Amino acid sequence: MPEPLTSSAPETGQSLAQEYRRTRDLTESLVEPLSDADATIQSMEDASPAKWHLAHTTWFWETFLLRDFARDYTLFDDDWPFLFNSYYEAEGERIARFSRGLLSRPTLDEIREWRAHVDDAMEPILDDPAHAELVTLGIAHEQQHIELLLTDIKHALFQNPLGPAMWSGAPARAESRELGWHEHPGGVALIGHDGEGFAFDNEGPRHRVLLEPFALADRLVTNAEWQEFIDDGGYRNARLWLSDGWAWVKEQGAEAPLYWRSAESGADHFTHQGWQTRDPNAPVTHISYFEADAYASWAGKRLPTEFEWEAIARGQHGEGNAPAHDPAGGNQLDGAEPPQPAGSDGLFGDCWQFTRSGYLPYPRFQPAAGAVGEYNGKFMSGQFVLKGASCATVRGHSRASYRNFFYPHQQWQFTGLRLAKDL
Repeated sequence: MPEPLTSSAPETGQSLAQEYRRTRDLTESLVEPLSDADATIQSMEDASPAKWHLAHTTWFWETFLLRDFARDYTLFDDDWPFLFNSYYEAEGERIARFSRGLLSRPTLDEIREWRAHVDDAMEPILDDPAHAELVTLGIAHEQQHIELLLTDIKHALFQNPLGPAMWSGAPARAESRELGWHEHPGGVALIGHDGEGFAFDNEGPRHRVLLEPFALADRLVTNAEWQEFIDDGGYRNARLWLSDGWAWVKEQGAEAPLYWRSAESGADHFTHQGWQTRDPNAPVTHISYFEADAYASWAGKRLPTEFEWEAIARGQHGEGNAPAHDPAGGNQLDGAEPPQPAGSDGLFGDCWQFTRSGYLPYPRFQPAAGAVGEYNGKFMSGQFVLKGASCATVRGHSRASYRNFFYPHQQWQFTGLRLAKDL
């Protein structure tokens, strides 16, 4: 995990101890609908079992706080760090990522027992100002894994031909909205975290960039618009695709976003509530960078840069234009509920939005010292930045400077797109 730039608590109006308990409780409540078998399966190497997410986040607290700072604390089980370390080389050997789904033991109940044990041991540390930075970091880390837990279990349940639902009911329908634009005159913009509150190390240092005049769409691309792209042969027209993207289309036989199908009952897609009729007005999700770029080319537009997106989000675009957007607003995760894009207003929520910016270090960037510095810096190669937040992002977790990142072929996250154009 990256080191925070400040020791401020998450901006929720709660103390660190309250935010810790709220986050840990949310993780627990999200797995209530799952059986031990549900929580153990791993559908692909990119995804991890729900049980592993429960354990890995607990490993973080035990390793970086209790082991190092709690007097007389002993590990709950000496063998479990090997099972639940993710990729921290400084923390030693670990099980291969693709083998996480083979861990039938420890059981889900044993992992929950470990979590309760760690929570009890953490109580004295939560109120100690000396550990505020690491506690704040641990909370953000667990919130990231809450989103991964939701997207990973969705992919796992999707492998079942029965299309099992994690939650009952049907998602709400979105309203139709005309497409508008936030215009920016260009000029110098300040990019990166401003030092107020928590941030990951990859969000800084704050620096200046020069922008040419542009406009950013005021809403996300919808399912209906994506269907037009498909109907017009978008997945069959090589001219729309990057070379690597077209190779990916042919290799995968891609012809629609992940989780889409055309059934006798109509246009369906798979959700946490099982198979549901696609809402034409809801934002399209579960697309790769390759697909987003191809759609933008088909629409005669382009993807924004991360700097353009952030300038609009911060309101750095001249008088008479739209104000900055509230990162705590929009359709984001509030509790143990099925995440579903709903076509909300604003830049934050519904789905992470691809930019055309490669995930690279900002000027003067230095990874944090120690094991916690392994989280961001070493992944700055071959990935693209996404901005905003998704319906599976814990409310309050994101901000204008937040830099999510994924490889261009990956689809299983709640990823979508917002168009941009030159002026």
